[in-house]
Amino acid sequence: MAGGSHSQAAEQKAASLGQSDVNRRLKYISLAVLVVQNASLILSIRYVRTLPGDRFFTTSAVVMAEVLKVLTCLLIILLQKRVNVKETAFLLLDSIVFQYKDTLKLAVPSLIYTLQNNLQYVAISNLPAATFQVTYQLKILTTALFSVLMLRKSLSKVQWFSLLLLFIGVAVVQVQQEGNKEASVANSANQNYTVGLIAVVISCLSSGFAGVYFEKILKGSSASVWMRNVQLGIFGTVLGLLGMWWNDGPAIAERGFLFGYTGMVWCVIFNQAFGGLLVAVVVKYADNILKGFATSFSIIVSTVTSIYLFAFHVDLLFMMGAGLVICAVYMYSLPKAPGVSSSSLRSSSASSTLPVTERDAQMEAFQPKAQGGDVSPPPAVYDTD
Repeated sequence: MAGGSHSQAAEQKAASLGQSDVNRRLKYISLAVLVVQNASLILSIRYVRTLPGDRFFTTSAVVMAEVLKVLTCLLIILLQKRVNVKETAFLLLDSIVFQYKDTLKLAVPSLIYTLQNNLQYVAISNLPAATFQVTYQLKILTTALFSVLMLRKSLSKVQWFSLLLLFIGVAVVQVQQEGNKEASVANSANQNYTVGLIAVVISCLSSGFAGVYFEKILKGSSASVWMRNVQLGIFGTVLGLLGMWWNDGPAIAERGFLFGYTGMVWCVIFNQAFGGLLVAVVVKYADNILKGFATSFSIIVSTVTSIYLFAFHVDLLFMMGAGLVICAVYMYSLPKAPGVSSSSLRSSSASSTLPVTERDAQMEAFQPKAQGGDVSPPPAVYDTD
């Protein structure tokens, strides 16, 4: 009897150690995926937008990414229903048409995210990749502020200090850029640093508001994240088409929807379409500290790659500013002190605005991921930018 109990305890211990090793490997894999996702989209967009020759229409790329994401989510829902087309069709009809009030709630965040997708193309086309990556972390600040104002959430003193540090770090980088702009930006008639900076600031504001608004209106909803992404994608596709017609209608009518598309452009679109979905799958294995490391590493990767790929100049001032931002992101991801009340702790957790949080990742399937990727937090029920 005692021998059997001892044997069972040994087996449980071995199983526990084995599971611990698996979780550790999954965390490392999650870290790698988050870093690559955060950095690769920004770098690839910057690359294709600075190549000589015909440029693709960014509005058409936004629409194409939306369509691919909707099709992917529909396929996932179909697989969840064991490829039962009739049952899937009834589910879609009920969730989208019969529950139209619930669907219409997503019109506002979808409009804002569509605007944000287009603005990020504008920003990355006009800013050095490393500068964009650092500046885009301002959406941590905007999301935190909107969470406090709209949801009455509380932040710890460390988080408030990290937000101040973040703002100072971004400001230092902008001072550095004003005094020493990237040569390609300064000398090219097609690139305007001021336009890029305005675009990224508006993108950060829209990201923060949309994420908090999304959380506010959809708390307690039972719909799956894939169904939410389908609903968002329907609005996003329609709004993207309207924006494309308004901005590039005559040019696209003359040259075609796929004008300027190359293999690299398709890589960018697939990265934007599927990157967020991939992160949504792996991010559940990453805690907040790991996500903070991922964001910090992605900034470093973007900066180092920009030096070799775009001849980006890094000086002491940029390193100081980027260092402050990296420290701020890490500090913001730290858990609260044990003495904090459980309600405050939940508020802090829900207002976590790292670029790639678990709740953000699933929503960021409809945002350009910076990356960074992976910060705007939709509700914990989806655990999603």
